[in-house]
Amino acid sequence: MHELSIAQSIIEGAAEEAERHSGRVAAVRLQVGQLSGVVKEALLFSYDLVCEGTPLAGSTLEIEEMDAVVFCGKCDAERTLESIQHFRCPVCLTPTPDVIRGRELLIIGLEMKDEYETAAC
Repeated sequence: MHELSIAQSIIEGAAEEAERHSGRVAAVRLQVGQLSGVVKEALLFSYDLVCEGTPLAGSTLEIEEMDAVVFCGKCDAERTLESIQHFRCPVCLTPTPDVIRGRELLIIGLEMKDEYETAAC
């Protein structure tokens, strides 16, 4: 399960950033493409597991799933794939290997809490 190593890398990078800003990470935001090979549920589970005992313990992982988009030469347009099993334009059904989006695995943001911030009563 490569999601475990991905979670470890996310936590290491976020912990470094939190240390630089003297804060605590409340949430990590990711974009994960349909073609990235990442299983969302496995990544969420791995993240919670790897967070224990780190500066990110108690933080959440927010995942924005990105559709697979290809370029159709016949239509001269970007098209969202109906299925990642069939790389063809959903309009004209022409096969296309030209992937525009869908391979993403990006940290797009960290929600930080000030180290001295207290919970509201």
